[in-house]
Amino acid sequence: MTFAIVVGRFYEDLAERLVDGAQEELAAAGSGTADVFDVPGAYELPLAASYAADSGRYDGVVCLGAVIRGETDHYDYVCGEAARGIQDVQLRSGIPCAFGVLTVDTMEQALERSGGSKRHTGRDAARAVLTMAALRERLR
Repeated sequence: MTFAIVVGRFYEDLAERLVDGAQEELAAAGSGTADVFDVPGAYELPLAASYAADSGRYDGVVCLGAVIRGETDHYDYVCGEAARGIQDVQLRSGIPCAFGVLTVDTMEQALERSGGSKRHTGRDAARAVLTMAALRERLR
């Protein structure tokens, strides 16, 4: 199977950590290296996921990024629309798209969830796409 990773690069260090974890998970499953497509931030992930899903080249799309709460409502809009958009893409296209976007209050929380002592969101998103792509194949 072939996979794509679309990643919001607003927080470059976090993006790299998430991509590394996703790539490691995909490689461990025997899927090789995924194609990586960069976008400015989490808000752009649904459109990039749509491009990848509609290309016919991929069995799944891992969507990665980070949104850290600030002092305004911007966080709520970006998180909600990114999640809704990614869900819309997978329901419309039938191609699994994982929501691997950190939605946290602090940079410390983001680091913990991208290779620290908490769960690794990049790995978790890749695992979800692998599981759903296998289910899709099994039910064909």
